[in-house]
Amino acid sequence: MATKSHKAFNDLPLLPPKQSLVETIAILKQESKSAVALAELKGLTSTLLNPNILINAVILKEAQASSGIENVITTQDKLYQALYAKSAKPDVATKEVLRYREALLMGTLLIKEKRFLNTNGIITIQKELEENNAGLRKLPGTALINDLTNEVIYTPPDNFDSISGLMKNLEEYINIDEDDVSPLIKLAMQHYQFESIHPFYDGNGRTGRIINVLYLILKGLLNEPVLYLSSYIIHNKGDYYRLLQEVRTKNNWEDWILFILKGIEQTALSTIEQINKINQLFNETQKLVQEKLPRIYSKDLIEQLFVHPYCKIEFLVKNLNLERKAASRHLNNLKEIDVLKSLSKGKEVIYVNEKLYNLLKNG
Repeated sequence: MATKSHKAFNDLPLLPPKQSLVETIAILKQESKSAVALAELKGLTSTLLNPNILINAVILKEAQASSGIENVITTQDKLYQALYAKSAKPDVATKEVLRYREALLMGTLLIKEKRFLNTNGIITIQKELEENNAGLRKLPGTALINDLTNEVIYTPPDNFDSISGLMKNLEEYINIDEDDVSPLIKLAMQHYQFESIHPFYDGNGRTGRIINVLYLILKGLLNEPVLYLSSYIIHNKGDYYRLLQEVRTKNNWEDWILFILKGIEQTALSTIEQINKINQLFNETQKLVQEKLPRIYSKDLIEQLFVHPYCKIEFLVKNLNLERKAASRHLNNLKEIDVLKSLSKGKEVIYVNEKLYNLLKNG
């Protein structure tokens, strides 16, 4: 999707639509399945010895996939090296994905502190993503076009007062629960509305996908941003854009909401499977180190290898209060029994928990 000048004006209706359109039998059945999967994910996340094991990995994958939808392409290797290797010089795409990560972390902190998400908060998230102060669109002449055919697909509201009013309505819809509509159904509706308002010059897609995860935390359906929803969207990109458009042109709320609800269910089930694999690998690693290196074994040490799949001597010095020589010795001992692989980056040596890294990357 690209943006170009177009004269037509779109009067986007306020939320909510008629309840009969968004609470069909098919939607309610799927909502029930999605809610069960999400509740299981929320509960299972707490079984991890340290939730940051999953949080760090999911946030990077979400950042990579969400940016990939906008054709900003990088790799997990580049992301981890950019985060952990002082000598790494990330390319433009990697820097952009890491800004997504920071915006998501900042938004999560904002939600936990404020317990609401208003327009100013959304603007702050977009500012972190795009590194500009443009704020809401003020200039006319925005349209979404098909990159292949150059055809205008949709013209969003093209007036600052209209955009501001629609954002105010969206803000109220996100934060005030006056109806008894499921938050998961409302998530699909608020996401459609945000993308249709298209309030910024740049970064609307990524900002909207960050809002999705924050909304689940806001409503108490997740404690941490561990739902990797962008993978579902990127694998169903054609349907995503088609169904967004069908709400605009056909008022087809049912298929759009079902699409989002199925994405929540599938993504939650996939993350549940990943958590189970992480727990299994943690237990296997713990047992191996206990058997092979009983003198250095501690749960805290193993935990560091999982919180930081790319581990460094400094992490053990700082987090385990070890002397530098001891930390280096521990990591090399773990390398000798194939728990870790070493990676030289400039003058640094990074120790990679390769089994975990592959699990996180491919899960």
